[in-house]
Amino acid sequence: MSATDPVVNAHSRDRERALAATGEELAALLHHPASSVLLALLDNPALDETQLCLLLARNDLPAEILEEVARRKPLVKNYRVKRALAFHPRTPRLATLRLIRELYLMDLVQLALLPGTPAELKRNTEEQLIARLPQLPLGQKMTLGRRGPGRVAGALLAEGHAQVLAVVLDNPYLTESQILKVLSREKIPLDVIRATTQHRKWSCAYNVRLALIRHPGSTLSSVLSYLPELAVSDLRELAAPGIVSESLRKYLQAEIQARTRVSSKPSTDTLEPDTRDE
Repeated sequence: MSATDPVVNAHSRDRERALAATGEELAALLHHPASSVLLALLDNPALDETQLCLLLARNDLPAEILEEVARRKPLVKNYRVKRALAFHPRTPRLATLRLIRELYLMDLVQLALLPGTPAELKRNTEEQLIARLPQLPLGQKMTLGRRGPGRVAGALLAEGHAQVLAVVLDNPYLTESQILKVLSREKIPLDVIRATTQHRKWSCAYNVRLALIRHPGSTLSSVLSYLPELAVSDLRELAAPGIVSESLRKYLQAEIQARTRVSSKPSTDTLEPDTRDE
């Protein structure tokens, strides 16, 4: 384009307007397509928090504008601006990772559960939540137990607080793999074992049952009812020396022997026909 190109001249005039615009004129410039004009808006002393958040609400906002806002410390002192930047899909990765350290608890939850959140950002957001757990009051832990992401729910499960256990096992984001990860720890509160064993959903999950049988904190009475439904191959593996207590091992061996006897019995359908003379 030449220096006399009408588009260039228009953008140049708009940049000048953006530096000093107020009111409706400023509001209209928030939707300008040119990055140079939007950058000039950031230098306008009349640009307030509400207008800046309206600008950051644009999904088509160029990354360079987002990066410039994130770079300007006076702008990101404002929490609404900080949150808008962290949630914007085009905010540069490093800027977002810095911002999530300062987000409020439930904003972190929302960001972690947002369908479009990249995997790395989701993981870092969950780690921020998990790092804050020791300092949280019980009420916030219960809120996270109900609505927090799966990894956070798993961390709360491992803590074993009785009131939190009452809700965390019903968390819709809690996965079987998170429960198995908790049950793989030798030292966890016995309340975790008890609550999982009694839970209407997780106590019926096959792999969770295997993990409960393996765990030394499980009571004998709570796991015996699982044995008839286990595959013989799993029973044999569990009955190997050193896997479970000797008292439980005897029950496992008895179950294996009972199954073996049943399977080795000849079926009445296979008995030879009567060959006596008619």
